[in-house]
Amino acid sequence: MATETLEKELKSKVSNFNPERKEGPVAKAIESQTAKLPSDLFLWTSIGAMATSFTLKLLGKNHTALFIGQWAAPFLLLGIYNKIVKVEGHD
Repeated sequence: MATETLEKELKSKVSNFNPERKEGPVAKAIESQTAKLPSDLFLWTSIGAMATSFTLKLLGKNHTALFIGQWAAPFLLLGIYNKIVKVEGHD
């Protein structure tokens, strides 16, 4: 019973935090700039990170290869975010 009350209280606080569901000025500024970038830029950057990582691995630079290889997923996520902003727009 106590957990249900706590859950209702938390939901109430969350729903009242940003009732208009609008983005802040920083998010608007970032979205307006990133929407200008072509979506395939992020795909090619991700592929470039994977290719660079593979090359470094072949050269025996294992730590650097792992470091660069981990960039691929964030670039793809940025590409998805960019695409959503372009399709859905922002506030």
